[in-house]
Amino acid sequence: MSKEEQSPEISEAGPDLSHHTIVAAGSGKTAANEGAQAKNVYNAELFAALQETRINKWSKESIHLYFAVLVAFSCACANGYDGSLIGSISAMDHFKKTFGTSLTGIRLAGISSLYNVGSIVTSPVGAIISDRYGRRVGMFCGAWVIILGSIVAASSHKMAQLVVGRFILGAGIQMMTVAAPAYAVEISPPHWRGRCVGFYNNGWFGGSIPAALITFGTNNINSDWSWRIPLILQCFACIFVICAVWFIPESPRYYMANGRHEEALAFLIKYHGNGDANSRLVRLEIEEMREGIKVDGLDKVWWDYRPLFSTHHGRWRMAQVLMISIFGQFSGNGLGYYNAAIFNNMGITTTAQQLGYNILATALQAMGGLTGMSLTDKMPRRKVLVIGTFVCACVLACNAGLTSAMKVDNSVSPSKITNLPYAKGALAFYFLFQVSYGFTYTPLQGVIPAEALDTNRRAKGLAASGFIVGCMGFINTFCTPIATGNIGYKYVWIFVGWDVIESILWYLFCVESQGRSLEELEHIYAQKNPVKASLHVDKVVVQADGRVSEKVVEEL
Repeated sequence: MSKEEQSPEISEAGPDLSHHTIVAAGSGKTAANEGAQAKNVYNAELFAALQETRINKWSKESIHLYFAVLVAFSCACANGYDGSLIGSISAMDHFKKTFGTSLTGIRLAGISSLYNVGSIVTSPVGAIISDRYGRRVGMFCGAWVIILGSIVAASSHKMAQLVVGRFILGAGIQMMTVAAPAYAVEISPPHWRGRCVGFYNNGWFGGSIPAALITFGTNNINSDWSWRIPLILQCFACIFVICAVWFIPESPRYYMANGRHEEALAFLIKYHGNGDANSRLVRLEIEEMREGIKVDGLDKVWWDYRPLFSTHHGRWRMAQVLMISIFGQFSGNGLGYYNAAIFNNMGITTTAQQLGYNILATALQAMGGLTGMSLTDKMPRRKVLVIGTFVCACVLACNAGLTSAMKVDNSVSPSKITNLPYAKGALAFYFLFQVSYGFTYTPLQGVIPAEALDTNRRAKGLAASGFIVGCMGFINTFCTPIATGNIGYKYVWIFVGWDVIESILWYLFCVESQGRSLEELEHIYAQKNPVKASLHVDKVVVQADGRVSEKVVEEL
């Protein structure tokens, strides 16, 4: 047992884990007590446990937990860095000269898409490492592979070496992005889960904004170092992960799934129970884990992915994973890989302008993402996805409509837009899309799959998600430069129509997971109609001292 799991002191008698306290059913009579009030909650038992177990936000243990989430955040930084990097260095003259590329075309598509191919091919490897050796080892191994890929890519002089480096980078990212979100969701207290996992996924901007700033600065270097330096600096977040990962605790659900119950209990007491072995929240969580987590079975066979689809609840879980994985990559955000080409269509033609606007677009999406993350534990996931996706469709439609109305005078060099207000309007709506997409998808891309999958299937499910994301990313990165080169702004209309379809599908099939423990979702997914079951709420009576006195039922 590691040092951090030994510290909580358990009384000689030991914690009473035989059962957790059930909220008494009643008719609501206690609501008449002075200061009492009725509330609608998704889970009466969890709500009561959280009311009685007030975790100190600034205790030593909580700060250590924040640091652990920061390590997971750094894994997402490495992914986000690359997302902004290619869109920036592809606009640099020295990069275009060295590899014979332009802002569009099949050569640039090949360089960009090999990253996703690496991610697709190595998806099962990430699940094997994370399940067998732990979430921390998965992050550690992924970081080393990314460093290797960065060295290969940054030292390249030929197209072949560059695409090999891109393939290795994609492989490393896949290892990290299987382990890191699973880790973030599994260590978080239930009422912090949305913010912790949302913060992890906002690590995309922790990488993409520095990448945009670095490339904006290095663009002034009149040599190949203008693009080599940004590639080298891709190692920075990985070095932090390699050093920090051994100073954070392992996931309690990984311990439980591998028969290490005492270590799982020690973690929960220390980080979720304020050191109290008899904490109501600890008793609830440990009992639910014991009921829901298996230590053997098909989920332990590394090559067998049938458990993801072999049961009714497994298929519903994977439906959530499929939707967020596909929609999160194909809602128009893929245009951001080629912001330089998009801005060129709007009349922004100089490299400096394109790189500057790329920084602004990334920063605006980060603002939307951070705002959404701060509200994730309060807002219903389903409503955000339904409404937010439809808003994305609307603002992209406005962008495409205004771009189509632009008139360009090609008789002068360089060509000039004669009706500038339309171009400015198109740019404004493109930026509004960045905010809308960031608010809707950035926090929930990490939250939805991690919550939908139970512990037995989480690593494999996230690997499957990574495979799907890689496939969608390949389509985005390979097709976008070809499509924008051939049909220009009209390519945006494809995402407008698809976003409308996405919004309808979210309404019909999205299972609400906000306000419930990970293990309680097992009951929701086992129902005939999980969507309807997930919208059911419990009515409880909360007394003036914060104690939950009863769960109101219609008939006793």
